Amino acid sequence: MRPVSDRFLAALRGSHRAVSQAFVVAPGQTGTSPTGTEIEILSGDVRFDAKAQVRGTLTLETSGADGFPQSATDALTPYGNEIFVRRGLDYGGGAIEWVSLGYYRIQSVEQDEAPFGPIRITGADRMQGIVDGRLSSPTQFGATQEYGTVLESMVWPVWGWADIEWDDDTDDEQIGRAVLAEEDRYAFLNELITSLGKVWYWDYRGVLVIKDAPTVVEPVWTCNEGADGVLVQLSRDLSREGVYNAVVATGETLDDTAPARGVVVDDDPASPTYWEGSFGRVPRYYSSPFLLTDAQAVSAATSILRQSLGVPFAVDFQSIVNPALTVGDAVTIVLGGEERVHVIDELTIPLSPAQAMTAITREQPFGEVGEL
Repeated sequence: MRPVSDRFLAALRGSHRAVSQAFVVAPGQTGTSPTGTEIEILSGDVRFDAKAQVRGTLTLETSGADGFPQSATDALTPYGNEIFVRRGLDYGGGAIEWVSLGYYRIQSVEQDEAPFGPIRITGADRMQGIVDGRLSSPTQFGATQEYGTVLESMVWPVWGWADIEWDDDTDDEQIGRAVLAEEDRYAFLNELITSLGKVWYWDYRGVLVIKDAPTVVEPVWTCNEGADGVLVQLSRDLSREGVYNAVVATGETLDDTAPARGVVVDDDPASPTYWEGSFGRVPRYYSSPFLLTDAQAVSAATSILRQSLGVPFAVDFQSIVNPALTVGDAVTIVLGGEERVHVIDELTIPLSPAQAMTAITREQPFGEVGEL
């Protein structure tokens, strides 16, 4: 969850005044107070998807009073400028507590009723630049190159000012074998990071974060009914589609030696997707040239499986907006006196105070995964 005060969380459960702001900012800024030009928000939302290539996307409708962009230098042209968005609570007396929702590169600008009708803007977080920035020629990295150097050499040609933050010293370790990045910049980097058992995304500060995939997550928010509740509506479903309970991770080898291999399964007998249970055996396969040892293969397999456990019992809910929440957070859902802990996979935060927040979740994993 993004950092907020206890006062902020308490205020959400009572009468409160929500406010939102959007600013057009030049690219290259980070932090929660960038310099830019404020634009009016008529409607819109920010959507987060933990499983998508681009984690965060923006849809915003603003006033057409200033006119539709006419030249490449106009602020709203989709040629590099970003929209910084934040939502907060107005406590009165000029006291506002803001929560940053991140930076979004302008992708498209539309106006259905020219010349003075509302302008609709779509934006995507900074990962879109990595996805779009395919390599013009292959790039090779030697075995002694460090993970951090490889990442920087692939990210900085797209975002030369990028602030990159690792959660440990893995960036100082050598990749261990020569590898070739051919065309797809994003796919190459995603494979490198996945092989380390980590996840990566641009956060609310505009920082590229590389961190270990979470294991069991402590709930940070309770969605409940009642006088002080925030739950508006809830639906739920059960499905096997896309569910697996094991990951087989393998490396690649250039000689006659056996490639690295790791197999990790859901080995909790209490889990509905227990490997030896009635759910059946449904493995997923993952292969990467970055996996050089069995230990690395097990680490990657563990990370991949942990990010998917908890399905198939899923919940789709609407609630009072808590802009501090983000995908990957765990919430306690209370319905009819029953409590269940769920992990947020998709989240939509509206920019209008009249709309509810929506989320798609999966039930928290029952226990640890184990090596087969």
